Amino acid sequence: MKPTLLILAAGMGSRYGGLKQIEPVGPNGETILEYSVYDAIRAGFGKVVFVIRESFAEAFKARFESKLAGKIEIEYVYQELNKLPQGFELPEGREKPWGTGHAVLMAQEVIQEPFAAINADDFYGAQAYQVIASFLSQSVRDDKYAMVGYQLDKTLSDFGSVSRGLCQTDGKNLLTKITETHKIRQEGDVILCESENKETIEITGDETVSMNFWGFHPSVFENIEDQFVEFLTSNIQVPKSEFYIPFVVFEMIKAGKAQVEVLKADSPWFGVTYQEDKPFVIEQIQRLTDQGVYPQKLW
Repeated sequence: MKPTLLILAAGMGSRYGGLKQIEPVGPNGETILEYSVYDAIRAGFGKVVFVIRESFAEAFKARFESKLAGKIEIEYVYQELNKLPQGFELPEGREKPWGTGHAVLMAQEVIQEPFAAINADDFYGAQAYQVIASFLSQSVRDDKYAMVGYQLDKTLSDFGSVSRGLCQTDGKNLLTKITETHKIRQEGDVILCESENKETIEITGDETVSMNFWGFHPSVFENIEDQFVEFLTSNIQVPKSEFYIPFVVFEMIKAGKAQVEVLKADSPWFGVTYQEDKPFVIEQIQRLTDQGVYPQKLW
């Protein structure tokens, strides 16, 4: 059975200031999301599931449906604030989405096979899809998942600070901890971040970070749902609380329910955290096109 690609595309991109998912960056107006699907098809994925919001579903489908039709099976699921487990009601005034864990959970009814989950606005590189597809086809189990790791200094923005999940691994390259780290930025020759104690500290830049490229067995949905119920029980009245996939994974690791292998890929990562990042992304995709990694026209 071919693996599925789950693309988290419901976020509106508050720092970026618009709908990043449909920004043209390729030579013929292709989006980062289209390069993700293209790489996934080449790597052997059989289906793509988009997590979007109903408010922009029509525009989203109009942008991508005709390009992808006949090339890969497509499904859509909707992430809305009021889609909560039984027994919970949306608090008055809640505007912030519930986070990536909630987004993945929205696909529970349409995915019964091993799958990869990614952000819609991140460019992960062709080899990343190949290594995760190989893992999902050969090594995934209900207690063994994977994550594609990237070197921290290759994931920074020149136009503002970023948040990254810093990863620790054991001797078998299994994930032992993810520390969500904020305000990471380069200042001169050094890379600084905010510590867990809110202090500014220096890091090397060689650290492995999670860019939300995960490989899962479908049994993960049950664990996500259980943890989301626990999260809501404690945080439903906290207006800006978010339920993140790394949190789910780390809790499963601590409980001995799963191992997570950190995969490495010789692929570039880049994204559009800020509007100013867009010219760099366009330049990098053009360079890869000139090198023959991608055709001049994807579809």
